[in-house]
Amino acid sequence: MPARLPGMMFLRVLRERRSLIYQMVRRDFEQRFVGSAAGWLWTLIHPLVLLLSWVFVFQFCLKVPPPPGVGDSYTLFLFCGYLPWLLFQETVQRSANSLVEQASLITKTVFPAEIIPVTLFLSALLSHTIAVMVAVVMVRWMTGHFSVLVLLLPVYTALLGLFAIGVGWLAASLQVFLRDTAQIVVVVLTGWFWLTPIFVDESYFPPAARFLVKYNPLALVVKGYRQRLMTYEPPSWQELALLAAVAGAAFFLGGIFFRHLKRGFADVL
Repeated sequence: MPARLPGMMFLRVLRERRSLIYQMVRRDFEQRFVGSAAGWLWTLIHPLVLLLSWVFVFQFCLKVPPPPGVGDSYTLFLFCGYLPWLLFQETVQRSANSLVEQASLITKTVFPAEIIPVTLFLSALLSHTIAVMVAVVMVRWMTGHFSVLVLLLPVYTALLGLFAIGVGWLAASLQVFLRDTAQIVVVVLTGWFWLTPIFVDESYFPPAARFLVKYNPLALVVKGYRQRLMTYEPPSWQELALLAAVAGAAFFLGGIFFRHLKRGFADVL
């Protein structure tokens, strides 16, 4: 029975707590832009400004060419690869502090703390969905490309969500007992970012360092996003199965770890 808890927990949360999840996602999304004139548009403005800065440095200053097979636009190559990373980073980084920030709910009420990282992912997913739609339009407008295989993108997004929530559970539960965890997460994500083939194709990595890409689940997601958005290449079912196994394992182990430490949350918070 305990071995089934993480999967059962997630399904039970979605079924029995869907109203609470909806309200928390809505509140989180609205509170991030309360009093802002541009509102949700800031979710596009920030990454686009960062993207244009990177394009200026890597394409115009360093003249890094896009790899063969994805067209001539380095901007699109970079944008499509950055989208899944941004969703993962926002989910994990915000999850790390989420339980501490919601301490009053956890200590004073009977509250399912495990749904907090889930709601943070779903809130980030709203912005992500808008950005993906922009990417589809940009690819179509700039290259004339559109493939029906883009309909497989939600599969990659769902697997990325399982992985991000699992890592988020781990970071959030550790932060309750070790308040340096959030800072460690920032450092780890910074290194992880540069070890993910976002700026360049994985073929540009030195042979001695390619194992870092091979065993990086985010590299599979980034590759999947680029292929679905920019090429007609069918997905590698072997890579998709590997990604599903890693995402499922992270979700399962993160859930086990969270449930184990959850018993002490109220005492420490």
